[in-house]
Amino acid sequence: MIRALRTASTGMQAQQRQVETIANNIANVNTTAFKKNRLAFRSLLYQTYRKPGANLAKNQIDPTGLQVGTGTEVSRSVKSFGQGDLMPTSGQFDVAIKGEGFFGIAAPNGETLYTRDGALRIDSEGMLTNSEGFKLSQQVAIPKEALSVVIGSDGTVTYTTASSPQGSTAGQLKLFRFANPAGLDARGDNYYAETPSSGTPTEQTPGDTGTGTIKHGYLERSNVQVVDELIELIQAQRNYELNSRTIKVGDEMMQQVNQMIR
Repeated sequence: MIRALRTASTGMQAQQRQVETIANNIANVNTTAFKKNRLAFRSLLYQTYRKPGANLAKNQIDPTGLQVGTGTEVSRSVKSFGQGDLMPTSGQFDVAIKGEGFFGIAAPNGETLYTRDGALRIDSEGMLTNSEGFKLSQQVAIPKEALSVVIGSDGTVTYTTASSPQGSTAGQLKLFRFANPAGLDARGDNYYAETPSSGTPTEQTPGDTGTGTIKHGYLERSNVQVVDELIELIQAQRNYELNSRTIKVGDEMMQQVNQMIR
């Protein structure tokens, strides 16, 4: 019975982590370009009383053996980079990525961070920045005299002025792709950082070789589906209740044994 209590406790701890993950997904349902998380579980060690294939009486072989597990644990957290819905906005510099890829952001410490949040702005020097004022890694500058700005699907940034109504090119937005985006380090504030698991980023032109395209005047919504999260939440709650019920049953069995001794 002691083992049953400990085994059930691992299930309760695992479901607690599941609820925490679901809560974070739901909390970020309106966060621009947020990508939901999913937990993966694995069984703990088994205690083997008799190995499968062990010799039995009369030279018989045990076809299944006898093994008892000791519970479960969270093995990893997997981030899903599925496409979120594109939402039209009135922002002059808002852009969304349709497909694979990340924007590169030059952090103040010299590190390059990556994001799919395309809520861009311009600073006092006319440089394209994110909402926190960090410049893009491509260093695209918009002149102060620009009357209108258009960002093409290939990332080309063009603008018009009173003296040049036909338009001029200010630069081009590039996208970065990773062999394993699920291996990126989530830093918060919609930022990701390169890790040995993600691989080295490849800078590509939007639309080339499977890279996503740019949608000007849109922002990507989170890929969290509230209904799916609520279903997962109900399942986690029920699993938690079942594990707590197992602890209660184990306690009652121990109580009955104690009463027999008396």
